[in-house]
Amino acid sequence: MASKKSQKPKKPKEWKQPNIVIFGIDSLRRDHMSSYGYTRLTTPHMDQVAREGVLFENHFSPSIPTTPGYASMLTGRDVFGTDVVALRHQGPLGDHVKTLAETLADNGYNTTCIGFTGNPSSRGFQTYLDYESWLPDASGRAPKAQNLNEVAVPELERLAADDKPFFLFMRHMDPHSPYLPPAPYERMFYGSDEKDPSNDSMEPVYGFKPFADFLKSWIPEGVTDQEYVTAQYDGAVAYMDAAIQTIFAKLKALGVEEDTLVVITSDHGETLYEHDCFFDHHGLYECTLVVPLILKFPGRLPAGRRISDVSLISDIMPTVLDLLGIDSGLPFDGRSLTGVIAGESAERKSEFYITECTWMRKHGWRTPEWKLICALEPDFHFKPEVELYNLIRDPEENVNLAESEPEVVELLRERMNRYIAKREKEVGRTNPIYTNLNWAGLNRPFESSQDAYDSLHIGSIANARSLQSKGKGKKKKA
Repeated sequence: MASKKSQKPKKPKEWKQPNIVIFGIDSLRRDHMSSYGYTRLTTPHMDQVAREGVLFENHFSPSIPTTPGYASMLTGRDVFGTDVVALRHQGPLGDHVKTLAETLADNGYNTTCIGFTGNPSSRGFQTYLDYESWLPDASGRAPKAQNLNEVAVPELERLAADDKPFFLFMRHMDPHSPYLPPAPYERMFYGSDEKDPSNDSMEPVYGFKPFADFLKSWIPEGVTDQEYVTAQYDGAVAYMDAAIQTIFAKLKALGVEEDTLVVITSDHGETLYEHDCFFDHHGLYECTLVVPLILKFPGRLPAGRRISDVSLISDIMPTVLDLLGIDSGLPFDGRSLTGVIAGESAERKSEFYITECTWMRKHGWRTPEWKLICALEPDFHFKPEVELYNLIRDPEENVNLAESEPEVVELLRERMNRYIAKREKEVGRTNPIYTNLNWAGLNRPFESSQDAYDSLHIGSIANARSLQSKGKGKKKKA
């Protein structure tokens, strides 16, 4: 009788590291999300994630716009640590920093980036995928989030089928101008006549030469009511929120929801009709600095917790690695927020340095009560060189107190300069806000506000997109 072949015992299935999905939503205002108290129900699906996870009520991106914001998010370093401060950053991200994608790849993760190809801080992903995130379709509307889903869903299926854990980073662009949500979202929050001839609120928008051509290229002809454009922003957020639910549903259907850390955040906020910074993200005001942060990790993070402590965008990478149980040994300027979430006593962040280098080159200092803004070049809005706002009495930052409160100005300036000197010494480099003199791409500083006003010009959607194009990353092979 033939002997049976001996069967090797089956190896137990190896434990897999948790997955991570980051929604890096460009230009999402925290105060226009219903989970943060907005009166319009713009984000019901993300609100549900917040109920199932942890929401940070006072999260800030101190250095705007996109390029330094994402650089800080994906390295855990501030502008001194990344040496990235300008939208038009010249050259790659320095080798003195390591990105989250590089770190996770070193720890056995498959890594995919969607919609962020070529940006310096997207360095290190194994797979780069793009989608149409700027131009409208034949209907004149821009279904950006659905375009992303058509790329993301099959990629998510591919990642989930592998034995390796995965990191999926998605840059949603719906809240970024142009705001062109498809029906029915374009009328969801607006029921008036956007072309009312008696309404002249759009006149200063169309009269602002640097942006006029760009805004007219996507705002429907004849619109006179600025509230209509703001409603388009809210509609774009609501449309994106509905599309994002598809990603949540796919995670559940693939059986990986319980083993996936979800992060919802933004690189910066957005100015709508405030401070003359029409429908863009410049100006160091609260509407651009405050951003959402929501974390969900079933069984490992509490559900329904809201954290009032101040957190910064540089806290995201150390927090993610801590939650994934990865000790990278890397230096961070941010801190892990896991202790704060657990209710442990920790030193609270009460004041911090702020910078902007998009259409204006400015920096400043923010405390719980005061905000100081100092211009390093004349700006194209003809704003005063120094701005000071009391955030408690004037939360919308409409009353500049710089002339009436000179002692406060000098106190905050001294604290800011002392901090700059400290950080320059720690990193061994000059503050990048001082060295990025070609931030506007003109190879010269502006001599006057009129010079800036006459020199800066977006022009069109295609030109706006090109400002953020930094070459091409490698594409996923077919």
